[in-house]
Amino acid sequence: MNGFIAFMEKYFIPYAAKVGGQRHLVAIRDGFISTMPLMILGSLGTLINNLPIQAYQTFMNNLFGEALWKSFGGNIWNGTFAILALLTAFTVAYNLAKSYDKDALSSGVVSVASFFAIGGLTGLSSSGLFLALLVALISTELFTRMSGNPKLIIKMPDGVPPAVSRSFAALFPAMITVSIFAMFTTILFGLGVKDIVGEFYKLIQEPFMGLANTLPAALLLAFISSFLWFFGLHGANIIEPFMQTINVDAIAKNVEALKLGLDAPYIVNKPFFDSFVNLGGTGATIAIIISVFLFGRRNKQYVTVSGLASAPGIFNINEPLMFGLPIVLNPILFVPYILAPLVLVTIAYFATSLGLVPAATIVTPWTTPPIIGGVLATQSWTGGVLAAVNIAVAVLIYAPFIKVAEIQEIRREKAAAAGEPTEDNF
Repeated sequence: MNGFIAFMEKYFIPYAAKVGGQRHLVAIRDGFISTMPLMILGSLGTLINNLPIQAYQTFMNNLFGEALWKSFGGNIWNGTFAILALLTAFTVAYNLAKSYDKDALSSGVVSVASFFAIGGLTGLSSSGLFLALLVALISTELFTRMSGNPKLIIKMPDGVPPAVSRSFAALFPAMITVSIFAMFTTILFGLGVKDIVGEFYKLIQEPFMGLANTLPAALLLAFISSFLWFFGLHGANIIEPFMQTINVDAIAKNVEALKLGLDAPYIVNKPFFDSFVNLGGTGATIAIIISVFLFGRRNKQYVTVSGLASAPGIFNINEPLMFGLPIVLNPILFVPYILAPLVLVTIAYFATSLGLVPAATIVTPWTTPPIIGGVLATQSWTGGVLAAVNIAVAVLIYAPFIKVAEIQEIRREKAAAAGEPTEDNF
């Protein structure tokens, strides 16, 4: 195991860290994070309208009338999921330009204008999400590069307000960038493509979503996150751009289906992972805390750290465990830390696909405690049961390894008490 860890540190970790810090991926991640509060709000609006309790529905209908009270949740949806692609076009461009230390606000505005220039008006919601991402990245690269060309910059005299100076400095780069997208759209129109957003969705986004909604894809995402975390890299942050581009549209489509009274079409999405896999944090680490108190109470280090990590662990914050126990580079916990998420994904996937649990349709804050998150995400008590079952399964996976760690700690203490040399191990 030590040889494997050394090999990974030498040949894998440096490249993984570079990927995690790649500016375009970071911009996508941060752009989606900026929209997350609105996605949560949009989900809550859908929950208000579609809470599956007949007594609640009857009471609200009798009190306000169905059209009136449901308009509130509908209006929330119109201000969140209905303009998701538009928001993404701005936030991703803003963060990418910021990474270049360029005019982030102007870049965001130019990105939105470019998105509309290619017909984005027909794809403001999740159907135009992938295209909005591409437009944001390409338009920002064009705009920031031209903004660095002194021949394209109009310099204003001293004393002119900064906002006015920035506007004139961005004038020609913005005009050229938007015009490029407008010309591209005109060429496609001439070739007979009348709905760029719709055609792009059918050609790229829809097939990709179908592929991403499979068990192998879910297993791969779960593996990568925990595998990177084991080596001290924030796995969740590194794969967040991939997670979001896959999951955001799935969440939106589930919400739309719920509004129409249909079954949610996508099993694999962010609420799925938050509610049934990342219980206590990546690796289902709440199960480690439980396992320590059930099977490893004689390991003083584990008990102390687990006690301190219990409160944040309830809210899915597991850094105290990752670096305090530690889990990072701990050869004893490598196998269960990788295995547990894979098993939980499999259980949750089949429980959902078989209809035992509704698909996750509500975006809850990632700090929502386990079990409660399962109930809220699925709008069903069965979601809470599934989360509880997965916690129990994860505890069983971790238990033997926690016991091994306890045995090793006892041996180390005895050796130290006898004055014998000991190895620094976990």
